[in-house]
Amino acid sequence: KSRPTHFKGVTTIVNKLINITNADYIFMGEKDYQQLKVIEQMVSDLNMKTQVVGCPIIREYDGLAMSSRNKYLNKEERTRALCLYNSLKLAQKEYKNGETNPNKVKEKMKELILKNDGDIDYIEFVDKETLSSKKALDNNTRVVIAVKIGKTRLIDNMNLKGD
Repeated sequence: KSRPTHFKGVTTIVNKLINITNADYIFMGEKDYQQLKVIEQMVSDLNMKTQVVGCPIIREYDGLAMSSRNKYLNKEERTRALCLYNSLKLAQKEYKNGETNPNKVKEKMKELILKNDGDIDYIEFVDKETLSSKKALDNNTRVVIAVKIGKTRLIDNMNLKGD
């Protein structure tokens, strides 16, 4: 919602790349989960022979998802950026403790992020295959977030049932 033309550009570029290379496989990180699912759908819709392989998120020692954008964070912002991972773990814990209302979990996540001066772009609970919004949390729910820490926009996500 916040970047309406982003995935159109991504699909165009990836489509061109696949067509030029005739790749058998394309490996994409799950850190940008929405992008991964959009590319999987594009490959399916266009009957491409390329197989999309999702690669797990690689995390720093403290849980922050590895990203080239992390280098833009100063020391204090780097510490505050942990609120992304911690809010995802909070959502996972709430779900495992029986909470199925996404609005209740979202409020707790917001509180944690705002305490760390994060500027929330979005927190969404989506179906892990279709990316459609979930009205109730279940084992097929993935929580996806985008938060600005300082001037740096960071994204992360997690499967609520655990990876």
